[in-house]
Amino acid sequence: MPLWILVSDFFHDLRYQKTRVFLTTFAIIWGTIAIVLMMAFGRGFKNRMISAMTNAGNQIIRIYGGQTSMKYQGLPEGRWINFTEEDAHVLMQSIPQIREVSPSYGRWGVRLKNDTRTATTYLEGVYPNFEMLRTMYPKQGGRFLNELDMEDKRRVLFLGSEITKELFGDEYPIGKSVNLDGVPFTLVGVMQKKLQLGMSNGPDDRRAIIPFSTFESIYHHRHLRMITVQPNKLTDTQFVKDEIFRVLGRKLRFNPEDNEALHTWDFVSNIKEMNNVFVGIEIFLGVIGGLTLLVAGVGVANIMYVVVKERTREIGIKIAVGARPQHIIVQFVLEALLIAVLGGFIGIGISWAIIKFVEMIPVQNQGIAFLGKPQLSQTIMFVTTFILGTIGVLAGVFPARRAAKLDPVESLRYE
Repeated sequence: MPLWILVSDFFHDLRYQKTRVFLTTFAIIWGTIAIVLMMAFGRGFKNRMISAMTNAGNQIIRIYGGQTSMKYQGLPEGRWINFTEEDAHVLMQSIPQIREVSPSYGRWGVRLKNDTRTATTYLEGVYPNFEMLRTMYPKQGGRFLNELDMEDKRRVLFLGSEITKELFGDEYPIGKSVNLDGVPFTLVGVMQKKLQLGMSNGPDDRRAIIPFSTFESIYHHRHLRMITVQPNKLTDTQFVKDEIFRVLGRKLRFNPEDNEALHTWDFVSNIKEMNNVFVGIEIFLGVIGGLTLLVAGVGVANIMYVVVKERTREIGIKIAVGARPQHIIVQFVLEALLIAVLGGFIGIGISWAIIKFVEMIPVQNQGIAFLGKPQLSQTIMFVTTFILGTIGVLAGVFPARRAAKLDPVESLRYE
């Protein structure tokens, strides 16, 4: 039987069974919207969380000194391990798999003052490459610290956006003077606003940054707060961590197997773990949406059973004039498939419109920004299309097999 005749029969039935077809199609539309939006919002939330984790560190390993838990070379356990700038340079020279190293000082309770406004924060003295390692990118018109700042021990300051707002309000801050513990500094840059996970000593939005050499000359600290390392490749991360224990263990005289001697914060592993968690969440949301769509498919199957019953005489006539069982099966499968595809197409269209509308909403609230923007990916489209196709076929094949087995004589007698 030609395809156009089957399609024509479908739309003929559609005119006479408008309410039934509408309700069935609406169930498919609702199920499609459920699965598409849940997976799209799940994907958007996942990407937002990974982005927030990346904002705290660009594929880096943070290294902090700890306290030994093993005796080593005649030295007792319980010794504190502290770093100097030289230790950072030794790591860079000894481990080829390291791309960047940045030692940093830290100091709590630093007081910033601008005229009558004051703020207290955590201060870090860093190398210029800290900008890239910690994704502390400046707003337009400002800059981060540079090599000349380091060489000349300049009194220049880089601030987070939130603490800048406290000190200057709506005033343009770049180039203005800020007293830092009574010492005048020039503000050269303000960090772009960013969502951040994995904080260290508070959010970066409230951080104050000065050159490493300037910090050293003012505060005369002997030991670093931490060392930040970036491996050449993501696959080098575990090897680099093992080498850090080996190299520093040899230099600072602690057992490389002593996990308490150093504390590391591995952003690469954290992001991998977070990605695995969100893959599981996406699968869960997809299953929930798929079950919703499956319920709609049961409705399609029930409708098709009713259609078979109502068209018993018609089926009997077709069989009597020579229609083969496969023709009857194809007819009902196609009708069920068309209902599923029509509902799915409308549902995807509505979902797409909702997603685009959400994308246009300006994000002012931090909580809403935390959720991220929904993303309609090719994977979501493929999964939805596959489920719709499966539902259409299954919803039609069982009623169709029943129709194909009808006895033409009994069918013609059916009232």
